[in-house]
Amino acid sequence: MNDLSTATAEMPSAEFTATELEAHETRAAAELRNARQHFATPGGFHDKVVRFLGAALPMGVGVVAALMVVTPLTPRGEVSFLLDRNKVAIIDERLRVDNATYRGSDTKGQPFSLMAGEAVQKSSAEGIVRMRELVARIILPEGPARLTAQGGSFDIDEDTVAAVGPVRLTAADGYSMVARGVSVDLADKRMVGSRGVEGAIPAGTFSADAIRADLNARTILLDGNARLRMVPGKLRMP
Repeated sequence: MNDLSTATAEMPSAEFTATELEAHETRAAAELRNARQHFATPGGFHDKVVRFLGAALPMGVGVVAALMVVTPLTPRGEVSFLLDRNKVAIIDERLRVDNATYRGSDTKGQPFSLMAGEAVQKSSAEGIVRMRELVARIILPEGPARLTAQGGSFDIDEDTVAAVGPVRLTAADGYSMVARGVSVDLADKRMVGSRGVEGAIPAGTFSADAIRADLNARTILLDGNARLRMVPGKLRMP
């Protein structure tokens, strides 16, 4: 009888624990749903990156083309896009997006895409989204262009992106560029590569201590020890 009494007394406690667990799972599901909605909200992180990408990718090719006295390819206006997220998860207030792909087109109808192997925000208080394995592509009239970076960090409060490692651009017809110390101001649409830039064009090679680009003004500056080596007979005028 004592054993039966003890077992009966324990059952309400077990039922209460199950109810508490169900309530916890419901809260976790609500937090996951809210995080997904926040990530996809217009004006959010992916929206800003895609809008900037529509200007920055053609501008990157324009950096090389400008050396050949060709009009920069920077588009103006808004960018339309489609979002394809393979996985979103919330762990201890941390936002994680794996294998994210953003697709869109600029105002000239040139399609582009941005792929990130991973994007993580450790906490809402930190305000930094860290990205790895960035690959961007755009289809230009001259052919495809590809931009890659080891990673980058997006400062939500400052609206800036700082690249990790060198940023590499390869385009059709032998155009290429490598810039280091790259940072981007998304609000002002300015890009700086403060630790050197070098590249190649069909007519030769170029290098400088730094590169600065203003996407609004459509200007590019090679700063410090700028060198351009030309190959006779290779210059092609537009």
